Amino acid sequence: MTRQRLLLPARTRLAGLSALAGVADLLARADRLPVVAAGYQAQLQRQMQILPRGWPLAAVTRQADAGDAGEGHWLRADPANVRADMSAVRLLACGDMGLTHDEADALLRPLKPLFGDLGWPISAPSPERWYVSLPRDAQLPAFTDPDTALGAEIHDLLPPGSDGRRWRALLNEAQIVLHNHPVNAERVRTGRMPVNSLWFFGGGRLPDLVACDVQAVLSDDFSLRAFASRAGVAASALPERYASATLPALIDLRALRDPAQLARDWLLPLRAALRAGQVSAVELDFADGYRLLLTGAQHWRFWRRPLVWNA
Repeated sequence: MTRQRLLLPARTRLAGLSALAGVADLLARADRLPVVAAGYQAQLQRQMQILPRGWPLAAVTRQADAGDAGEGHWLRADPANVRADMSAVRLLACGDMGLTHDEADALLRPLKPLFGDLGWPISAPSPERWYVSLPRDAQLPAFTDPDTALGAEIHDLLPPGSDGRRWRALLNEAQIVLHNHPVNAERVRTGRMPVNSLWFFGGGRLPDLVACDVQAVLSDDFSLRAFASRAGVAASALPERYASATLPALIDLRALRDPAQLARDWLLPLRAALRAGQVSAVELDFADGYRLLLTGAQHWRFWRRPLVWNA
């Protein structure tokens, strides 16, 4: 028998899930696990054991993208869109903005001298993932991951103080270059979002060790699959629905927003697998830090009241 773990969005993103037929009893009878740190990055970090401790996303994805991370220090500098409103400048998009390889190459062309003059080459082996190569001993300020930054006022999230001054200035210069780029003029003309900024995050070097307590990862997230591969775990795209499991698996459903779809395609089939003894346990790990453990024996907890969904 196998144990399955589902990565889910915060409960506020799944309003009504706990009231759905078949799911209400399933959740009510589950074991409540200790609440852990909230946020998508924290949710991913607790799935992997990494030495030295940290989350060197840029180096791990660079190795998956280009195979040349080596001993270097890497930083993601993904294409982004920011927009000013009456009171703030907000990050509206980052990473996958539908860029073609030709568009990415053209946008990078005037940025390369800007970064190159600092001795920090910038490159894009993938149109949605851009990288800055830094000296091995580079000391980086704390950057905010884009999942946390999306929709937020960016000036509150940029590195503060003297350590962050150089990076804030570099970002401003990059924004000026991108604002005037003909690729963006064409994107606006054709109704597409311009790439008018970069977003720095994920700095670090390849870790000495990455380990994971499952034997398979099902995810559409390139970053999670890259860490899984680094841990020697089989990683593949997320299927449309649960079918069967022969290995303990991590199933990444963080992008799912429809409670009915989650119930129909995943929770109810897993409930059937639990009752049939095909799966030993199912852990639900929500992005807000809330966790539940489902087992087949819980079927007899008929006295449990419906779960109060305090998200």
